Amino acid sequence: MTTIKDVAKQAGVSVSVVSKTFNNYADVKEATRQKIFAVAKELNYTPNISAKNLSSKKQTTVGLISSGILNDNEKDNNAFDTLKGVYKAISKSQFELSIYLTDSQEQQQKSYAQYCRERNIGGAILQGIRTDDPYYKELISSDVPCVVLDIMQETDNGLIGSVSIDNAQAAREMASYLLTCNHRDITIMAGTAETYVNKDRLRGVRMAFLEHGAALREENILYAEFSEQLAYEMTKRHLTTHRPTAFLCFSDLMAFGVMKAAQEAGLRIPEDVSITGFDDLMISNYIQPGLTTVGQNFAEIGKTAAQLLLKLMDQTTERQHIYVPHQLVKRGSVRLIGQPVNRKEEVLNGTAAESVYIRP
Repeated sequence: MTTIKDVAKQAGVSVSVVSKTFNNYADVKEATRQKIFAVAKELNYTPNISAKNLSSKKQTTVGLISSGILNDNEKDNNAFDTLKGVYKAISKSQFELSIYLTDSQEQQQKSYAQYCRERNIGGAILQGIRTDDPYYKELISSDVPCVVLDIMQETDNGLIGSVSIDNAQAAREMASYLLTCNHRDITIMAGTAETYVNKDRLRGVRMAFLEHGAALREENILYAEFSEQLAYEMTKRHLTTHRPTAFLCFSDLMAFGVMKAAQEAGLRIPEDVSITGFDDLMISNYIQPGLTTVGQNFAEIGKTAAQLLLKLMDQTTERQHIYVPHQLVKRGSVRLIGQPVNRKEEVLNGTAAESVYIRP
C-alpha cells in the first residue's frame, strides 16, 4: 500500500511538503503541488480522509460534483433545484459545501479524487456524471464516501450510496397511461442509450407494453440524447415516414422539441398526436396544452442525497439506495382515443375527460 513517504521520495520533497499540499497550504509552490499530485496519481495514493480530518483543524467539507448546472438550456432548472436541496441540508450540519462544475467535454480533464484531496473533502455527491468516465470510476473505488444521483451503483464499496426516483416504475406508469388511453402506435423519444437512467426508463416502458399485450418496435425507439434540438430534428424526419398517435419522451426538454416539430408538420396536440414528458419543468405547466409528465422533486432529491452522504461519512447507515417519490402529472397533451377532443365543448358541457384536464 502506497504511503505518504513513498510519494515524498518519488517527488523529491519532504513528507511535510506532501502533507501541506494535500491540506491545501498556500506556501507550497504551484509547480511543486502539481508534481506531487501527478506522483500521487501515478502511485494510486489517496490520503486517509478520516485521519486527515482528525488531524486538521479546518472544518470538514463535502463536495457536489455536477455537470448538469452548466446545461445551457434556460428551460432546465433541474440541476439548480438539486443544488438548492443539497445546500439546505448541508447548511444545517457542521460541514461546508464545495462545488465543482464540469461538463461532458471537461470530464476527462480533471480527477475528481484529486479535487477531493486538494480541498480536504470528506464526501461527495455526483450529479450528471457519466459512468464510463474513468475519473468517476476512480472516485467510487476510493475511500471517499460518495452518493450518486440517478444511478444505482453495483459495488462492494460500503461508502457508496445513491438517490433517485424509481425511473423504471415511473416510465412504466407513463407508458401504461398512454396504453390505457388506447394508444398503440407509440414512438419513444429516449435519451442517451448508454446512461443508466435511460436504460431504467426503457425497461419500465417495455414492462408496460408487455403487461398490455402491445408491441414495441425497435425502429420506434429514437435516441435524442436528452436534447431539445435533437428531438426536434429527429421528430421532423420521423414524421415524414411515420405518424404515431403518441410520443413518449424521456425528458420534458425533448418533449418540447417533439411538440415544435409536430406543430410545424400541421399536427394538433392532442387531437392528432399525444405527447408526454419526464421531469415536470416549471414551464411544462404553462405551455399550451400543458404537458403530461412525470414529476420529480429535485430539491428533495438533493436534500436526501446530502443527508445520506452525511450518514455514510458518519458510518450510521447501511441503506445505500433511496427512492424519492414521483408522481404522474396529467395535463392536456394526451388524448383518450375514442373520446371527443373538442376542449371548449367538453368543458362547457362538464364532460371533460381526464386526459384533457388542464392542471391548475
